Formats: sequence, structure tokens, C-alpha cells
Amino acid sequence: MRAVEITSFGPPDVLRLGERPVPVAGAGELLIRVAASGINRPDVLQRKGGYAPPPGTSDLPGLEVAGVVESGDAAAMAQAGLRVGDRVCALVAGGGYAEWCVAPVAQCLPVPAGLSDVEAASLPETFFTVWSNVFDRGRLQRGETLLVQGGSSGIGVTAIQLGRALGATVIVTAGSDEKCAACLALGAHHAINYKTQDFVAEVQRITGGKGADVVLDMVAGSYVAREVECLAEDGRVVIIAVQGGLQSEFNAGLVMRRRLTITGSTLRPRPVEFKGAIARSLREHVWPLLAAGAVRPVIHSTFPAAQAGDAHALMESSQHIGKIVLTW
Repeated sequence: MRAVEITSFGPPDVLRLGERPVPVAGAGELLIRVAASGINRPDVLQRKGGYAPPPGTSDLPGLEVAGVVESGDAAAMAQAGLRVGDRVCALVAGGGYAEWCVAPVAQCLPVPAGLSDVEAASLPETFFTVWSNVFDRGRLQRGETLLVQGGSSGIGVTAIQLGRALGATVIVTAGSDEKCAACLALGAHHAINYKTQDFVAEVQRITGGKGADVVLDMVAGSYVAREVECLAEDGRVVIIAVQGGLQSEFNAGLVMRRRLTITGSTLRPRPVEFKGAIARSLREHVWPLLAAGAVRPVIHSTFPAAQAGDAHALMESSQHIGKIVLTW
């Protein structure tokens, strides 16, 4: 099969099409003939040598795919209601940039009605991440306020739509007026241009001094101190990436007085059982919203697999709004 390989750690042009054996599905797994592969920030980090795959995982990048079930563990598939020939999308721990990919049955979901393979491939990584961190770990409730840092990213556009659909007020930050407008069009109630506005002051203004109940943070670094300042009482910051740096200093007294929670997670190394539980929640609560069109994938652009380097360069430029997807 054809696969996109990281020939050495470095810039986007280290990605090259190569030949690999077709993987074989084991117990609890199925084999997908891949039509499209989503691109995510962790893929970029892996290409640079900063995010090694978990032990026993394919060294190929790629954390989400969509395609057709070719074969697999019959008993596990039957239990999940899946059959050979079904169109599915899947979250994987690696190996997604290839024409064939093995995935745990528990981490596979049917392609929602009316969606293309490209749209389906854009779902797993962001939807699993947002559900796990905003709703499970962050405990966002109907009527609360969610602040999303980086609202125009793949994670951001998903958080906007899920937050609004499930009854929260959604505030986002973005780096340009164009991106802010795009976030508002997707359903954000308020958008803050972090390059021209102080997001702490704006959140306080928008909420009448109450603050945000949950902050989804993809920056960390110096942002954590400012997020603590704009949280409501009993508010929660959930960190899912560290684009602004690993080290943070914040007002611990404020954390204690306002009973704040600072937490975070990484999804890739978690066990299949954990990810399978997220998949079941998505199928119950979110897949009907996708099928009804209440929540929709946002695709910025697609690239043939042979142009994976160009796709990574676009992601690193941060000029995109929504998801970038490879096609096979």
C-alpha cells in the first residue's frame, strides 16, 4: 500500500509517499480501506520529532481516517453493529496516513448520514477531544459560558458548534477579524480578536463580571494566568495543547478563593476502553446532531496524499479555518 512516511524529523518536505505492507487486523480490530485522512497538530509535532507514537503503534502519522470496512474481528464487529462494507470513521493512535489502516472496533463510528468521506475523516480527533475535555473533564453544563482559545482551528470549530448545540454561551478568541467573523457564522455568540483586544477584559465585559465557566486552552504558557483571571467561581481551565509553552505561573490565591480547577489531558496514549467510552457518548449525543445538520464538519481544504507536506505547511501557517484533509 501507499503510505506517507516521515523520512527524517524536520520541515514539511520530509513527508514522502512510500510503500508499506497492508496491516492485519487483530483481536478487537478491523481493517479500513482508507478514502481520506484528517490532519492534526499532533501529526506536525510527530513530524518534527516532538511527539513519539505510543509503544506498539505504527510509526506512520495520522490519527483519524474514514473509509470502508474491509475485514476484522467478526465478534467484535457484530457487537458494535458493524459489518464488512460499512462506511466508518475511526480514531487511531497512528498509521492514518495510508491507504489501509487498522483501528480498534471500539474507536470506530458509522459515517453520519449525508456526509462524504472527507467530512467523516475530519470528525474523530476533534470530536473525541472536545467531548472528552469540554464535557467530561470540563463538565460544561447547559446555561454555562465556554471560552474557546483558537476558535478557528479544527478543535475550535467543533467546540463552538457542540457548545452552542448543547446549550452553552460560547466565546472564542481568534487572530484576525476574518477568523472572528467565521467563528460567529459557525455559532459562537462572541468573538475576540486576541491581537487587538484583551481577552480577559472582554470576557469580563461580556459576562457582566461573572467570568467563563470553562476555558478550552490550546496555548498554555502565559495564557493560564490570564485564564485564571477570567474564570467564574468554580470555573475550570482544561489544557489540551501547549503551543505557548510548557511553563505557567498563575495566582494560586485566586484559584483557592474562587475554587478554580486547572486540568488537562492527552488523548493519544489513553487505552482503547477509555476511547471506546467516548465513542459511545458521541454516537448517543452528537451523531444525531451531525445527521440532522445541527452540527457540521468544517473543511478548509483537501490535498492528495502525495502533497502531505503542503498540507502540513498550511497547518503550520495557521491560515486555515477548520480542518485539512488528505485524500487517497
